[in-house]
Amino acid sequence: MDKRSIYDGLNQLESELQNSLNNLAEMKQSLQEIVEKNTTLELENQRLREHIRELNQVADAPAESVKQELSKSRMNLEKIYEEGFHVCYDLYGSRREHDEPCAFCLEVIYRESGK
Repeated sequence: MDKRSIYDGLNQLESELQNSLNNLAEMKQSLQEIVEKNTTLELENQRLREHIRELNQVADAPAESVKQELSKSRMNLEKIYEEGFHVCYDLYGSRREHDEPCAFCLEVIYRESGK
């Protein structure tokens, strides 16, 4: 082998190693970005699960407290409504066809006192 081919071979090897090193650095950077994004998503997922748990607890609590907070007369209206009759001012005592919901009846039963 002559010196020129050895020198060219070493230059080619150096170039290939440099390309491999650059590829390795890019792969390392990509992996770091993926790990950071994964960690961020895991934290966000955890926060969302906690938020859903809180919302479920809040959603369950008011339904029970509304029933307990109803006065005796409103509880009677609620019972009549659940039996399929209107309790609103315009249609009081008439049957709700197919037990369709009536916003006016629900307003009468569940509105806050003082309104």
